[in-house]
Amino acid sequence: MRCITIRDLRQRWPEAEAALQVEDEILVTRDAQPVAKLVRVAERLPRRKQWDSQKHQRWLLRTWGNKSIRLVEKYLTVEREGLER
Repeated sequence: MRCITIRDLRQRWPEAEAALQVEDEILVTRDAQPVAKLVRVAERLPRRKQWDSQKHQRWLLRTWGNKSIRLVEKYLTVEREGLER
């Protein structure tokens, strides 16, 4: 682990940044006492694929076949019939 003073960090940031590419972390000191630790940020993960409704529909057909399970429609129908009466 490399050590660097706060003054060197402010005055020589490009060198500190280059050192951070080589080192995993850099210890920042003031008056020979550690005050902070600089670490490399992990690379961003690739973005998730966008949701594909047609692919999902194919999966539903493959999984459930032509069964129509519509509980919401069942309860809405019952509620609507109750309101009409």
